[in-house]
Amino acid sequence: MGEDVRLRAVVALAQSMAAAHTPRESWRAAALGARDALGGTFAALSTWERDLGRLRVLVNAGERAAGEEEFPDSETYPVHQFSEITEFLHERWAGGGEPNAWVETAEGPGPGAHGYRLLGEPPVRGGPRGRVSALRRRGRGCCVVAPIVLRGRAWGELYVARPVGAPVFGPDDAKFATVLASVVASGIAQTERLEEVRKLAFTDPLTGLANRRAVDIRLDEAVERFRADGSVVSLVVCDLNGLKRVNDTHGHAVGDRLLERFGSVLSYCGAMLPGALAARLGGDEFCLVSVGPEADEVVAAADELCVRAGDLELGEGVACGVASTGDPIGPVRSARRLFRLADAAQYRAKAAGSLKPVVAGRDGTVIRLADHPPTLSRDRRRFRDARPE
Repeated sequence: MGEDVRLRAVVALAQSMAAAHTPRESWRAAALGARDALGGTFAALSTWERDLGRLRVLVNAGERAAGEEEFPDSETYPVHQFSEITEFLHERWAGGGEPNAWVETAEGPGPGAHGYRLLGEPPVRGGPRGRVSALRRRGRGCCVVAPIVLRGRAWGELYVARPVGAPVFGPDDAKFATVLASVVASGIAQTERLEEVRKLAFTDPLTGLANRRAVDIRLDEAVERFRADGSVVSLVVCDLNGLKRVNDTHGHAVGDRLLERFGSVLSYCGAMLPGALAARLGGDEFCLVSVGPEADEVVAAADELCVRAGDLELGEGVACGVASTGDPIGPVRSARRLFRLADAAQYRAKAAGSLKPVVAGRDGTVIRLADHPPTLSRDRRRFRDARPE
């Protein structure tokens, strides 16, 4: 492969990773870009989970063998089967050398030293037999593996394979794989930075739950889905009782602990509803957004939330309101309408001192409250803005 072709391949790889919007898109772009650049038919990206002592496959791209998933949930390999990472890359590379790629064939070691190697260094003793058997089992003839180094530490591996009968990767391919792995490392670093920015933008820093911005986006999408295919959309709005008293009596640090503890309870109960989003709207207000589960399932989760909130050492339980398109609440043309209904139900629960959730469409006053909100005291917000719907 000529230098110009390889340069274009490097640029294409970098551009495809830069254009990715999610970690999965980035991993897939990395694998496919490396596969194409090295003339392989299959590529995988794996990360080294040091705390668990294993390599975890993030993506399998290209011609996958039977049983290989594109984004596997549980494809992992014990690191002790791949000693080149822990014994060679980690120790020798940390000593100031440069990591280099490594070639394996279904018949054993490829050209050059077996295992990762530093230029001018002797080969590593032994070597991972697991890759040889995996090549044979999956009908592949050879592979080249390059270490991915991020922020001075081994992050994982880039793996590209060719089928039986195809030319075996040579030393030049191994050197080029090292270059590609460096480009992939830069792309992964960029993706991680973007994910951190997204996390900050859509996460409540105190509780770790989603924030109001994330709720607005999720709820808008959910209502559009409801209007398109009738999927049940439910919103649970909660107001944590007694926070002001805790802050005044014990201090804001204790109040923050109460908010964090309730956030954990909300997350636990939200897990009863597959795919639900647990969020802190601000102050003492929280919510759950659910798409799919029936209204009765959502009410059951809200009931559990009330029980668990009442058992917290501090605070005075929670006022909880529920609005679901699975109940008779009238037309829901916007997320604002669902929010106003859930908010009115929550207001009704708080005014009545209810220990259970109040549900729009099951309590005769909630829809009237949503349509004709009362004048509220200054320390409470009005129902979600009164703009036309």
